[in-house]
Amino acid sequence: MELGLVGLGKMGGNMRERIRRAGHTVIGFDRNPDLADVNSLQGLVDKLKGPRVVWVMVPAGAATQSTIDELAELLSPGDIVVDGGNSRWTDDEKHAEELKAKGIGFVDCGVSGGVWGLENGYALMYGGEKDDVAKVQPIFDALKPEGDFGAVHAGKVGAGHFAKMVHNGIEYAMMQAFAEGWELLEKVDSVTDVREIFRSWQEGTVIRSWLLDLAVNALDDDEHLEKLRGFAADSGEGRWTVEAAIDHAVPLPAITASLFARFGSRQDDSPQMKMIAALRNQFGGHAVESKK
Repeated sequence: MELGLVGLGKMGGNMRERIRRAGHTVIGFDRNPDLADVNSLQGLVDKLKGPRVVWVMVPAGAATQSTIDELAELLSPGDIVVDGGNSRWTDDEKHAEELKAKGIGFVDCGVSGGVWGLENGYALMYGGEKDDVAKVQPIFDALKPEGDFGAVHAGKVGAGHFAKMVHNGIEYAMMQAFAEGWELLEKVDSVTDVREIFRSWQEGTVIRSWLLDLAVNALDDDEHLEKLRGFAADSGEGRWTVEAAIDHAVPLPAITASLFARFGSRQDDSPQMKMIAALRNQFGGHAVESKK
């Protein structure tokens, strides 16, 4: 299968490689010419045979909107646009309607896997019409982890990004719990090796997980996280999760508290946020702030 891929950063570049390893043809475009296979969206569209599938992997908001607007003028009826970025689900509904007016299909896809996805595969949550999803299915199959799990047609347009948003909200709360436990262990005089306590939890405990493994990796790199400033950004999806909870009157105390804890990190050098920052860097390659 042929795929056009727009956005070849940390995620997009690795996704291009994984799809190619599965035997598909990927034509990639990026504003950085050193990464791109073509020098424009027009060049990307011209290289693909119809019906085309173009996957957009750029930052949510204005960058995604402008890319989809341009593709709407370049693509033909029967083509498909996939938004694999971290867009808000309400934007998906708008994009689908705009493209439908031109006979172009739209699928939204939440993608999780970070910098590890190239080797381990990406968890995929996608939304859209069944026929549109079917046209993209070979690419979903190439990107997902091996085995029966790791990908789901979550529902109508917007459902994929809504599912990914909730996933990230849960991720916020899980990381916060590890961070709080780590800080408390570090504060107690009788506990002499916090890193090895975390390592011991990797087998036989109910909290063993990939996040725990990444916490151990981070502590192996910097045992007391002394090189990091206690600051952690929020990508927006935690906020959207809380806003959706308010709209639907669903109580989310743990997720909401973890979001507010990140806001608190912007005021103080929070020990807990050192662990949050370390975990985000481990799984997603997100930037950290070093102590000066």
